[in-house]
Amino acid sequence: MSSYSDVQKAVRVEKFRIWFAWVSGGIIMLIIANGTKNIAILGILTEVLFLVGGVLFTITAVRMTNVLNRKAEAARREVLGDL
Repeated sequence: MSSYSDVQKAVRVEKFRIWFAWVSGGIIMLIIANGTKNIAILGILTEVLFLVGGVLFTITAVRMTNVLNRKAEAARREVLGDL
């Protein structure tokens, strides 16, 4: 059985990866949207798609973080015997 500190470290690393990917994706989407803003229909289409995609990616990142928090809480309770 892994200790609580090992689980906590793994959760921290996974959270960092999730949010780093979220920020990186947002930056890439902004660069693409900026590159297509002068093309009439394509610019509008990319802005709408990236807006919807950004909202969905944010919801997904928050849900993944919440799952990791629950996993860390379960590991803490197991170590402390608070079942």
